[in-house]
Amino acid sequence: MKVALTINNNNRLLDVRPDECLLDTLRRLGYASVQRGCDTSSCGLCTIWVDEQIVLSCTYLTVRAEGKSITTLEGIRDKAKEFTDFLANEGAEQCGYCAPGFIMTVLAMEKELVEPSEEEIYHYLNGNLCRCTGYKGQIRAIKKYLESKAVRGEER
Repeated sequence: MKVALTINNNNRLLDVRPDECLLDTLRRLGYASVQRGCDTSSCGLCTIWVDEQIVLSCTYLTVRAEGKSITTLEGIRDKAKEFTDFLANEGAEQCGYCAPGFIMTVLAMEKELVEPSEEEIYHYLNGNLCRCTGYKGQIRAIKKYLESKAVRGEER
């Protein structure tokens, strides 16, 4: 069936199966940042934004995205690069497999929460699994990233 999507500000008309998940559609189109992990919406590796809202693409049917705006990590590369520098400085990037979904979640959190507490950060990241770290470095990176934005007076 035909589906019209906007992916990273590019309009696309695609042929998809009625049961095709957005993860599979995006991977087929070359969006390598969208990772496959659990296929049950439990790990956060496949996190993207649909109309600026976090979506786990492994269980989201492509046909549901008809007429919607989809953002992958490739679509926010510059913003993501800024945050990944903080991750690297805290030694929190490890293998990097979970990083795309994690970064998409953190950047969504940045837009939604104002001066989040550590507890709020942990709660927001609840669906992102990482097997390489204990999250301490990642939390330090998030706090420093958000503090740097506040110091520079950048709006979210």
